[in-house]
Amino acid sequence: MGRVPLVAAVICPHPPLLDPRVAAGAASELDGLRAACDAAIERLIQVRADRVVIVGSGPDPSGAELGRPEIPLSLAVGEWLLARSGGTGVAEMIATDATPGQCARLGARIAGEPPGTALLVMGDGSACRGPQAPGYDDPRAEEFDRSVVSALAAADPAALLAVDPVLAVELRCAGRAPWQVLAGALAADGRAWAGDFGYDAAPYGVAYFVATLWPAAQWPEAA
Repeated sequence: MGRVPLVAAVICPHPPLLDPRVAAGAASELDGLRAACDAAIERLIQVRADRVVIVGSGPDPSGAELGRPEIPLSLAVGEWLLARSGGTGVAEMIATDATPGQCARLGARIAGEPPGTALLVMGDGSACRGPQAPGYDDPRAEEFDRSVVSALAAADPAALLAVDPVLAVELRCAGRAPWQVLAGALAADGRAWAGDFGYDAAPYGVAYFVATLWPAAQWPEAA
């Protein structure tokens, strides 16, 4: 039996403060998130994928704070996370305003490419979780983030594709398009997948999720 196209997927957020060089004196505030990302990336590397595709939205904001002004922040943080564990990846940018259909088509293309691919999907949740949040407080944010967590935990392509692009913009969510690329890849793959969460919190009023997805037939032994 030949190798399957997709072997694993990891979802991480992309705040520039993940990099201690950017966070400086506030670096310890995201130690838990940083550790969760490192653990998920390590699991991704352990599957020895033929390639890792980093999916992030863009082109703005840029990765200038991480010394990579020529690429989007999402991809710059993804590259940095992989490098921390000795890994590398191929970048795939999806436009921040791409439609769910466009996202799904990109995901299907990635899933249809050479086998042995792992995905690193970069994206933040809502940025409206309380008065300290960049988008201030929006009572819709908590329910929005819970629906995303449920969809990721269930590895449910239909639920991810149902995330409303308009509401995502209103809640300043940076992860909608990359999550829908993931949905397209999972749908094209056609197998049942399982999800495992390593982090789900909203420091600074921004929702950050870290999750690992595997084909259900290999869960949890593949980890």
